[in-house]
Amino acid sequence: MDPGRKLIDPERVAAAVDGLGDRAVIDEWAQRFSVVADPSRLALLVSIHYAREISVTDLAAVTGMTDTAVSQALRLLRAHGLVTTQRTGRVVRYRLADATVHELIHRVRPHPQQPANEGQDR
Repeated sequence: MDPGRKLIDPERVAAAVDGLGDRAVIDEWAQRFSVVADPSRLALLVSIHYAREISVTDLAAVTGMTDTAVSQALRLLRAHGLVTTQRTGRVVRYRLADATVHELIHRVRPHPQQPANEGQDR
């Protein structure tokens, strides 16, 4: 920040500087958001969120993508630490690995409400 610059609200500027923190962290999150900004990758993340764990083949069926396209997208999501894998025999299932992305999905696509009579004894 330019020390000679006249400020209107120095206290607010100080709070903003403190909140901004390390620019490297901002750059890291900008990278993560750019990865999530792609509609296909976001669809995969939302699908994984609701399924909790799901295979490439099943993700392809859900999203209408090819297995190859899903695999390539998941490779990128995994490289950015957004998903992780769980192997059971020959089947590899993907799940969310990032708590912040999990929370963001809840904000933009909350779980549907249960029907009023679901879960009640009859």
